[in-house]
Amino acid sequence: MMRRKKEGSADMPSVSEYAKGVASGSRMMLSKAITLIESNSPKHFEAAQELIKEINLDRKPSLRIGITGVPGAGKSTFIDAFGTLLCEMGHKVAILAVDPSSQVSKGSILGDKTRMERMSRNPNGFIRPSPSSGVLGGVNRKTRETILLCEAAGYDIILVETVGVGQGEFLVRGMVDFFLLLVLTGAGDELQTMKKGIMELPDLVVVNKADGDNRLQAEKAQREYNNILHFLKPYTEGWTTKATRASALKEEGIAEIWKTIQEFQKATEENGIFEKRRKIQQKEWFYESMKEQILFRFFHEGGMKEKVKRFEEEIEEGSLPVSAAVKTLIDAFFSKHPT
Repeated sequence: MMRRKKEGSADMPSVSEYAKGVASGSRMMLSKAITLIESNSPKHFEAAQELIKEINLDRKPSLRIGITGVPGAGKSTFIDAFGTLLCEMGHKVAILAVDPSSQVSKGSILGDKTRMERMSRNPNGFIRPSPSSGVLGGVNRKTRETILLCEAAGYDIILVETVGVGQGEFLVRGMVDFFLLLVLTGAGDELQTMKKGIMELPDLVVVNKADGDNRLQAEKAQREYNNILHFLKPYTEGWTTKATRASALKEEGIAEIWKTIQEFQKATEENGIFEKRRKIQQKEWFYESMKEQILFRFFHEGGMKEKVKRFEEEIEEGSLPVSAAVKTLIDAFFSKHPT
């Protein structure tokens, strides 16, 4: 077991203290544990993995729901309304906002809890905005392990929000049970902005902002999306993906969406797809974690960063072929770590 360590001028809790704090439902300790998980420091990685191992003993799996949408679709308003409804039903809801890292600052572009005012104040809610931090130690491992911590803290529903429509959606699809896509009216024009394949990912498409003068347009968009979905193979075996309407602002259609998700869970548990998907996700996580650790160890090997920098310059100058540079670096790394 890890002993209490000094981290700067402040003491760092032991792994058992983290675990007990998370299990007690302390949101402050849960936040600190997630910060430990997100750290790129090698010394923190060991403690983080020990923590994950310890909390797994008593962790109860949650229902994991991914939510994405095109810009302006009202994701924050929808999640605030949806999460509040679930909390009122007696659930504990954790919201993980997976934000892309800024290519300039490398920080979180979004992450403002005020976007979900009611959930930020709800004692049964927890919001954690996190940057993806690029490739090394990015969204895959950290979000998955954050989900485990939230489950250990007693959150039985995890909402994973992903920003925009891009690679992040494919990553999140691989770590949730149910995937929801929020869209707006004007399906034909909107589809032009979507990455190819995004319509094959969701288990439910929701035309949001279906209220006021926009109601008729929302009905039309719902029909258009259902026509599109009719010709696509559903992502989940044994489930037919459909489009529905909602108004997060007016809180209309939210309860019906939850009913659909419950029907999905019941159907996939009965046909074995739910458990099968969880097992596949675990295996994918295993391989992704291996790749991440190889990259992490490679770039933290003594002198390796300097070699890479030197080879970059030679490649740019055209004095060294790319394949030769890669082979030299890999051979140098594995000579220090023979199989």
